[in-house]
Amino acid sequence: MGRAYEYRKARMFKRWDKMAKTFTRIGKDIVLAVKSGTADPNTNARLRVLLQNARAANMPKDTVERAIKRATSKDQEDYKEMVYEGYGPHGVAILVESTTDNPTRTVANVRSYFNKLGGSLGTMGMLDFIFDRKCIFKIKNTGSKDLEEFEFELIDVGGEEVFLDEETNLINIYGEFTAFGALQHYLEENGYEIVEADFERIPNDTKSLSDEEVAEVEKLIEKIEDDDDVQRVYHNMG
Repeated sequence: MGRAYEYRKARMFKRWDKMAKTFTRIGKDIVLAVKSGTADPNTNARLRVLLQNARAANMPKDTVERAIKRATSKDQEDYKEMVYEGYGPHGVAILVESTTDNPTRTVANVRSYFNKLGGSLGTMGMLDFIFDRKCIFKIKNTGSKDLEEFEFELIDVGGEEVFLDEETNLINIYGEFTAFGALQHYLEENGYEIVEADFERIPNDTKSLSDEEVAEVEKLIEKIEDDDDVQRVYHNMG
């Protein structure tokens, strides 16, 4: 079947692998949301929005239900959310968010990736001056909203920036990290359909690298992302 088939197969497996990673990440988020609240999305706002994220990612219903059931099980290990910060090759700042039942294992693994691939793990908080933590909501675009007026409307509940993503035709809303609950409440109360909601860390200072340098940093990032305990990886490559 030749090279073309092998290429398609490799792409297919990579897509499946990425999908599996997304499902694992959302599943852990669901476990944390249930453990800190209830298993009922009607009374648990964070769980409610995570179920929307699961639908947006085409996560199978039985996988979602297993995550909720796991969270209420006495056998479920307690997850801890840990953040690791360091510098990769060429001075690129890298911030790693993890959800783990064994922080000792996770930090050892993350440190080894940095050490083997030209970086160094630092101390918590060292990159606070580079990354701003924000919340983001993506809502359905009905075409009936003036986005400038909408942005002004959301200022009172912590909204900062509103724009249309033309590729997805979804309205993206960015706000302060602490405004997540207020924004979610406002959008739900006013009948906006939330497709997805999450947190992001946005670099306020980026580094420009050559293609070869980018490849070196991406090798480290991919290695970190492959770790089962890692939820998200952020960097400041331009």
